[in-house]
Amino acid sequence: MKTSLLIVLLVILALVGYQTYQINSLKDGVTGKAVGTAGSIDMSDWTEQEKMMYEHHGTLPARLQAGQQPTMVGGC
Repeated sequence: MKTSLLIVLLVILALVGYQTYQINSLKDGVTGKAVGTAGSIDMSDWTEQEKMMYEHHGTLPARLQAGQQPTMVGGC
């Protein structure tokens, strides 16, 4: 019983570490005109459709992804 509990805890810890790595790589992946000086995303030249897709689904416009695979920040 203790062994199986230890294995489950180690798996959960590994998943938390992997998710942390993914979140940090997403922060580093947004570059160019997308990120303002304060580190926030500059949406001043986005269309209303692009803003809605980002706010509701977490997807960045294709023109800002610069050859990256499409990623979702939050997802549904």
